[in-house]
Amino acid sequence: MGASKISLKLLIDTDNNKLLFAEAGKNFVDFLLHILSLPLATVTRLLRDQETIGSLENLYHSIENLDEAYIRPNQNKNILLSPKPPAGAPATLLGLEDSPKPEITEGKAFFKCGNNCSTYVSNVTDDPRAVCPSCRGTMTSVMTYVDPPQTGGSDEDSKEGGFVKGAATYMILDDLEVKPMSAISSIALLNELNVKDLSALKEKEVDLSKNKALKLLKASLECKTVLTSVLLDVKSKTP
Repeated sequence: MGASKISLKLLIDTDNNKLLFAEAGKNFVDFLLHILSLPLATVTRLLRDQETIGSLENLYHSIENLDEAYIRPNQNKNILLSPKPPAGAPATLLGLEDSPKPEITEGKAFFKCGNNCSTYVSNVTDDPRAVCPSCRGTMTSVMTYVDPPQTGGSDEDSKEGGFVKGAATYMILDDLEVKPMSAISSIALLNELNVKDLSALKEKEVDLSKNKALKLLKASLECKTVLTSVLLDVKSKTP
């Protein structure tokens, strides 16, 4: 897990043993949104120790065990098994991955041929495992990336990292829909869910452990009652 603990408050309908919504801060929302940026191979690797994840595990295992004799000289199995995240995205999901981190894990970086081939000086890549089209060496020489000037926003916002702003509180529904939290939105949701007995509502605070984070990732691919099935340990309902 990362250095900072991720906590969220749950509002539970005790009559139906159902989670109505969760109240969370920036760190949990950033965790959820980062799921969207994960390469499929990374999701497969993270969920290998969970219950079956379909045929993707077999495909991943096949590439993992494929003898190097069948791989083209200019290719590397790790490009498929441990793909780089999008530029600027964190390299791991809450630090859950046990595999070696890519050479560059934060910000943007570009590389040229490590042998400084003058003919191909204009060729660059964002993956230091790429092969130079001239000398067939790896393109490991780091080039300096200059960030464009910030347009709007405070210096504090730019240092904050992640995707959403930290000053707000967010409401996360059972199906992972995310929206800004307010008293009006909470009341409107309770009306929408036809909650009659307010005395049956219970608030509970939970921390997102590594195990729960992996279960949440898996449940997000399988059902519409993600928070209930993971945080209340209630059997999930398929769509």
